[in-house]
Amino acid sequence: MNHNILKRVILEQLDIIQNAEIVERDYVFENNVNYILVGLRRAGKSTLLYKIARELVERGCEWSQIVYINFEDDRLLGFSKDDFNDIVETAHELTDANEIYYFFDEIQIIDGWEHFARRMADQKKHTYITGSNAKMLSSEMERVLGGRYLSKMIMPFSFSESLDYKKIAHDEKAMFTTAKSAKIRKGCQEYITNGGFPEAQLLYNKREYIKSVYEKVLLGDIIEREKVNNKMALRLMIKKIAETVMHEISFNTLAGNVKATGIKTSTDAMIDYASYAENAYLIFRNRNYVSKFAEKESTPRFYFYDNGILSLFLIDKPSALLENAVAVYLKRMYGDEVYYFRSAKTGIDIDFYLPENKCAIQVAYSIETAEDREIKSLISFAERSEGIQRLIIVTGEEERMITKGDVTIEVLPAYKFLDKF
Repeated sequence: MNHNILKRVILEQLDIIQNAEIVERDYVFENNVNYILVGLRRAGKSTLLYKIARELVERGCEWSQIVYINFEDDRLLGFSKDDFNDIVETAHELTDANEIYYFFDEIQIIDGWEHFARRMADQKKHTYITGSNAKMLSSEMERVLGGRYLSKMIMPFSFSESLDYKKIAHDEKAMFTTAKSAKIRKGCQEYITNGGFPEAQLLYNKREYIKSVYEKVLLGDIIEREKVNNKMALRLMIKKIAETVMHEISFNTLAGNVKATGIKTSTDAMIDYASYAENAYLIFRNRNYVSKFAEKESTPRFYFYDNGILSLFLIDKPSALLENAVAVYLKRMYGDEVYYFRSAKTGIDIDFYLPENKCAIQVAYSIETAEDREIKSLISFAERSEGIQRLIIVTGEEERMITKGDVTIEVLPAYKFLDKF
């Protein structure tokens, strides 16, 4: 690889880092630890790398010791695994310092990147990596990297981060101040509708930005990367998943729904396409806690990693958007330890169950229209489960306590649940 091109790419990127707006996020990084950051596109991974780079300089590092490469730069077209050594050589041409800090953005574009990453770690070089594909954390990659990197999944802004970015106070005092509380509630509605992409927060036309991100994920991270030929079947599958948020759906049903539009597909194709969308951090699945293993995998409930993308497919469906926002929050906090609980035998249907926290959560945009159903399921669940410590109903605005015999249920508005739960 031409070293002059690499120098230009590195030096121009340093200008970007120095002038970038850095937003404080709820992520903590240890010093002198190599990291792999993964997650949905435009979730803020690059900005976190900028922050790490600037903190290094604040601690005494020279800018010439920072080497940042974004592998989506069009000047790097044709870059292959054999060119990685040129980056190291170019870095030493830019500085005489022994310590150099390497930042590699969207490195998964280059086949064989993991072997170079392992070599860098073995040589005790400081290396930070980002990517937008879950395969980077697969067992195969873990085998190659051998625990040499810590991994973090980076998600779009949480509701709290969105409020912070907009400089909306949301401490306990603000919650009890009429004017400030109104701003928090308005911010919550905007967040549930438009999601948490950092760059979209203050845009007037958020929808167009979010649509462009979705198309990049769909075309670049799924169709192109996975070499999908039946593009229309994939698009329709994602649309059908969006329309069934809040409900379990089998891959057989997805295939049938797509076929009903006149597009040929199969159940196996739906399984593959859903896996591709999960790998691109577009969607994630929630499994039924009481199902057998095969049913857990074949009939999940799907949610979108960002409400803004889900909103592209829905018209006037506040309940679905609210439940998706709750699902994203729980995914952020508890990872894969979140389930739904649906039993045909008992009639219990719980939207979210956290077994380790002994907590059951229902979502109802308005408790007035769903009180009996939601309360009945929670009470039945509490009576049949040992040690349940917390029962919650998340609503659009309502807040109160419900007591039925020995069972107490908290009714929390979304703006409090998403911020303080």
